[in-house]
Amino acid sequence: METYIMAIDQGTTSTRAILFDKKTQVIGIAQKELDNFYPQPGWVEQDANDIWASVVGVMFEVLAKTGVKAKQIAAIGMTNQRETTVIWDKATGKPIYNAIVWQSRQSDCYTQRLKEEGKEPWIKQKTGLLLDPYFSASKIRFILDETHSQQRAEEGELLFGTIDTWLLYKLTEGKQHMSDVSNASRTLLMNLETLDYDEQLLTLWNIPRCMLPTIVDTSRIYGYCEGLFDTQIPICSIVGDQQAALFGQTCFTAGDVKNTYGTGCFLLMNTEDHIIHSKNGLVTSVGWRINGKVSYVLEGSVFIAGAAVQWLRDGLKIIRSANESEERAQLVADNDGVYVVPSFTGLGAPYWKPHVKGAVYGLTRGTKQEHIIRATLESLAYQTSDVISAMKEDAALQLNELKVDGGASMNQFLLQFQSDILNIPVKPAVIQETTALGAAYLAGLAIGYWKDQNEICQLCLSGTIYQPKMEEKERADKLKQWDKAIQATILFGEE
Repeated sequence: METYIMAIDQGTTSTRAILFDKKTQVIGIAQKELDNFYPQPGWVEQDANDIWASVVGVMFEVLAKTGVKAKQIAAIGMTNQRETTVIWDKATGKPIYNAIVWQSRQSDCYTQRLKEEGKEPWIKQKTGLLLDPYFSASKIRFILDETHSQQRAEEGELLFGTIDTWLLYKLTEGKQHMSDVSNASRTLLMNLETLDYDEQLLTLWNIPRCMLPTIVDTSRIYGYCEGLFDTQIPICSIVGDQQAALFGQTCFTAGDVKNTYGTGCFLLMNTEDHIIHSKNGLVTSVGWRINGKVSYVLEGSVFIAGAAVQWLRDGLKIIRSANESEERAQLVADNDGVYVVPSFTGLGAPYWKPHVKGAVYGLTRGTKQEHIIRATLESLAYQTSDVISAMKEDAALQLNELKVDGGASMNQFLLQFQSDILNIPVKPAVIQETTALGAAYLAGLAIGYWKDQNEICQLCLSGTIYQPKMEEKERADKLKQWDKAIQATILFGEE
């Protein structure tokens, strides 16, 4: 009887369940979109129970679609939106507040206070992260204060988890409260050297250790999915979505880089066992740990990427679908001097300016919708270029190619422009579901479904490679104009 790996890909805008066979072919996909709530400007929340319900729904749906039986699932691998924070009642399993999404800036007052106290360099040295509301610690602090729950947390009545931990807890009917090192490294509470929670950081944030999940390897048997099906299915990987995409792109060697164009834009470089502390606005995290062997990553996060295309569709209503953006962008010869800086929730790497708002420059009476559409797509490539420049300087490496995935990686206009601006080849994934595939690979390795990383590399297919075509002067001019737009946006956003 043929067996499969089920990958659960729990993202910011949707949840998916994907079945892979031994040749990494996608057998079936089920997807359910999720609602985001915006209680105040810059705040982003979700209902954690809706997230859980969506996972259950897509698991059943993908089996129904394919006719695959639950007993044919060799293992479940999970990948998730990372810093999104849930706190729930240990006795009832009910969240005490909405999940605060990674994008949200509502806990900014906590990070600002610590910055003013001069804590950021000390925190960065311990965690590899910047002192920013993006990460989980300030979100935990916000929920505990907002719900007056500090005493309950100290008495062991509450549990914290990023989405991976929340889903594991629910899938195992409360038996397991764990997180892998990739997710734990994004909380601002884990020490990069010890790979455990840092007591000084817990004291700083006043977060009780008893509410935190146990930190474990990325690829292992975590527990079993119980109660949903007529058989127990082992849960064999948990990994943050961007690290999963890096693994799914087989970036196993130091210097390998991938970019995921999702809601945001996420560039990761594998640095293997080397911890590189960025001097250029990037962060250091754990990629994965397998059989006790850790791989670190250097990462730059752009807050708004695919979400900018959604803005064109849902906000400005000048396109009907994301796919239409490519065709419309190519109806004009260039951007006609228009530059869009889509910093709707602040600027991420390498600038880290949480208060900056978005901007459009270069408008004239001759500006058309197509120029704005084109400039918005180009902004994804420019933001990527900014992060790549910082990455090369930090790691002292010359990049030979950029591997890409995510929804916008199907946009041929964007990928050609990305190659032109970076002046290196851009290589899109043949199997688009690289995030889910990374989780599947890690789950399969835990049970011997695939022997090792060498076997995984042999399964990979090659596809289209975009080569740079732009003249050096044009590239330099465009980058100069983009830099002017960024600096003007920062200046306008300063208080």
